[in-house]
Order: sequence, then structure tokens, then C-alpha cells
Amino acid sequence: MNIHEYQAKQVLKGFGAPIAKGVPVTSADQAEAAIAQLDGPVWVVKSQIHAGGRGKGKFKELGPDAKGGVRVSFSADEALTNVREMFGNTLVTKQTGPAGKQVNRLYIEDGADIARELYLSILVDRETGKVSFVASTEGGMDIEAVAEETPDKIHTIGITASQGVTDADAETIADAYELTGGTREQGKALFAALYAAFTEKDMSLLEINPLIVTKAGDIQVLDAKVSFDGNALFRHPDIMELRDETEEDDKEIEASKYDLAYIALDGDIGCMVNGAGLAMATMDIIKLYGAAPANFLDVGGGATTEKVTAAFKIITSDPNVKGILVNIFGGIMRCDVIAEGVVQAVRDVGLKVPLVVRLEGTKVEEGKAIINESGLNVIAADDLDDAAQKIVKAVKG
Repeated sequence: MNIHEYQAKQVLKGFGAPIAKGVPVTSADQAEAAIAQLDGPVWVVKSQIHAGGRGKGKFKELGPDAKGGVRVSFSADEALTNVREMFGNTLVTKQTGPAGKQVNRLYIEDGADIARELYLSILVDRETGKVSFVASTEGGMDIEAVAEETPDKIHTIGITASQGVTDADAETIADAYELTGGTREQGKALFAALYAAFTEKDMSLLEINPLIVTKAGDIQVLDAKVSFDGNALFRHPDIMELRDETEEDDKEIEASKYDLAYIALDGDIGCMVNGAGLAMATMDIIKLYGAAPANFLDVGGGATTEKVTAAFKIITSDPNVKGILVNIFGGIMRCDVIAEGVVQAVRDVGLKVPLVVRLEGTKVEEGKAIINESGLNVIAADDLDDAAQKIVKAVKG
């Protein structure tokens, strides 16, 4: 689960991270009062959407020459103008896709006197099995570009879970940032606080870009992006309260009610598969034959008829779907359960697009019989390669 920048900053502030004073705005009418609460003389108005690249983004309604989704304002009047321009408009960034996201929240905060911009993230390093800090002196830039052009400027420091951030770890991270004096001591305290926040709140990603050093030598969290492990949210009702469903796809919200692993994509072939690896292979082979998947959907190994029915309804609710591929290899999952769910869903919602079904594994003959005797107009497939070719051909006519 993702949260907004201003929410992330409040979470981090609770662990002692230095945060500038700021006020969230959920209505343009709140802007004047919010601006008045801040000291100035510089105000920064930030779009709050679940996507990166806001500063370089463009508003659909304002034209290519308009400023982006993060704006520095040098007077209260300029800040108010920026709020009115940005609020309710659609911001397109490299992460939103061409559709963009409507800006329904803004964050106005005091400007900072910046001397240096640093990059910091904490994530789970699959290679080492550790929670690791990724540190670079090249803050404020796309970290992917830094990794490609100057990889020597990125440092990864793994933390041993049983010890947490030790003094030696903090020194190593401070060295990566070339921190000295009082700034170094502030940084070392911050690194331990951020690690505590990451582990105690079950985060899957914490990214601060930039982490800044002010001209007075103070460390400050200037931006914050936080994602949480969805499987651990039951332990954190306070974090659950921060969920903004307007930033999520309606189909993904519906899928979460049935514990389905669903992600909406841009293609036109709906996929219902069991197992994440098989789902990825199914999407790959659809691309191989010249089409694109409309979704990732893993019904899991313990799916019930009700769960499969819900999955099918979610797929068919996408107006971009022009065909559906059901690809089930029954190990723990039983093919007859999948077949019953497909038949029930088709009868509930109707079938207006081609449907290819490939079943193999546990109870496969029973599953095939259920579909064959249903009277549905289903295209049978012998294997995954055959299924992919048939659905692509059916969709392309």
C-alpha cells in the first residue's frame, strides 16, 4: 500500500526524522489559511499523487509550457495562484502513464535553504536477504540514471536484523554521504530512526529524494515515498487509515476484497491464471504473439468458486478487454473449481468476448466436462502455446 508524501513525513516525524513545517490541502478553499500557517518567505506547493516525477510532470489542462507538479513560490500570492492552477487538474508524469492522475490533494510546506541534495532509500535486498540502505551523493536526480552513468556513486549497506543499525553501520552510511561534524552526527541519528520506522511499520520501501543538508548544516527530509507490505497491514490500523482509494484502480480495490492478486495493465487480453510465475509466463507469451495483457491476475492455490467468479467479473468489467485467456495448471488448485467459477461468472455477467480455456492438472477431466456441458461458447486449448495463439487470433479477428 502506498501513501502520500505528507502522510509519509508524518509517519517519519513520529520516529524523530527532521521534517519542514507543512500543511495538507484537500480543497482549494483551504489554501489561504494553509499558506498563512507557514512562515515563508518561500512556500513549496506539491501535488500529492501516488506517482514519482511530479516536479517534471505536466498538467493536461495547462499546456506544455506550464510549470510542473512541484512549484516553489516566493510570495503568498504566488503560492495561492499555484494552488488554484494545480488543484483538480490532471498531472502526467513518467510513472502515471498518458492518462495521468487528478490532483485532489496538495501539500504546502516551508521552503528550505539547500546546500546539498542526497539520495537515500531503504529496501529489502533479495540478493543478501537483508534490509539495506541505498545511499548516493547525487540526490534530486533519477537514481536509475545515476546507476547507469555513475554507478560508483551508489553505495548499498546491508543491515543485520539481529543488531539493527550499529555505530559502524551509521559511520559507513555517513561516509557514503561524505558528512562531517555536526551534520554527520545528525545523519547517524537519522539513519537509525529511519531503520526503526522501516522495520516497525513493515515498510517495503522508504525513499527520500532528496535528503538535504541545509546551509546551516542541518539534515532534513525534503521528500518521502513510502510503501507498506500489504500482508502486514493488519498489524497497523493507523497505517490503514491513511489509504487513499481514489489513487487506486477500482478493479484492484474490488480484487483486494477477495484476496486476489490483481494489477490492471494497458492491453486487451484479460488473463486469469493460478500462480504468479505461470501468470507472468502467460503474459509473456501473449506479448510474443503480438498482443498485450490487460491484467495480471493470480487466483492463488486455494481459490473457491466464489473467488473465481469474482475474478472473472473483475476482468470483464474492464472495457478494454477484447478476449479472455484462462490458464490453469492444477496442483493445489483444482480444475473443476476453476471451471465452475468460470461457468457461474459467464452466466452472471454474460460473455461478449472470445474466451479461451486451458486446463491441466488436478481434476482436469472433471473441469473440462463442466465447461463442455455448460453450453458456453468456449475455445478449448491443448497447452499454453496453443492457448496464446488462439486468443490472440480471436481478438485480432
